[in-house]
Amino acid sequence: MTVNPTSRSPRSRRMPRGAVPAAVALLLAAALSAPPAHADPPGVTEDSGPPVRIDPHDPDLRMVQGAELAPAKVLNIKSIVETDDGSERRQDTNDNVTFALQAEVLFGKDSAELTGDAVSRIGTIADEVKKQHATTLRVFGFTDNLGSASHGLVLSKKRATAVQEELAKDLGSEVGFQIRGYGEQYPIADNNTEEGRKKNRRVEVSFPRAGS
Repeated sequence: MTVNPTSRSPRSRRMPRGAVPAAVALLLAAALSAPPAHADPPGVTEDSGPPVRIDPHDPDLRMVQGAELAPAKVLNIKSIVETDDGSERRQDTNDNVTFALQAEVLFGKDSAELTGDAVSRIGTIADEVKKQHATTLRVFGFTDNLGSASHGLVLSKKRATAVQEELAKDLGSEVGFQIRGYGEQYPIADNNTEEGRKKNRRVEVSFPRAGS
């Protein structure tokens, strides 16, 4: 039987010239345009600088010959406690305390008016603010990606303002506030499911930990 050396099976046929670069470009574009899930919004920073200076030449370090000490930094330890239904979440880090309340436990649908139950939940946050002796609070509102982006920005800002005004009643004029409405930006869950969208519709209140 004669075998044609130029024949190839369908699996071994080459892709058209330029097809691979084009596919790579599409993948890169999708990766660069995807919203950063679990990203912290602007203004929320953690200090990773070392609390003390470490001498890399200290003989007590007992370094292996030829080894070098890496730059010192503080590892940020993050603790998250969430209710069973996910409606409330508390996050503690080295520097900050953050409370996240889902919009459903604070407001009616597409509303920025606090419910009666919301007042007691916000009061719990105010108690922790006093405990931590915080004088600056960040109150950020977020929505899911349903509806127009402009509507989400307006609604999230109104909801953040409503929570701030309720906190101010309990905390007084000694506490300053940063109020932002980010709309669908900075999701913490998948907007392709209702469960994820429910988590993204939230108001976050964050402030420095005592001693940070």
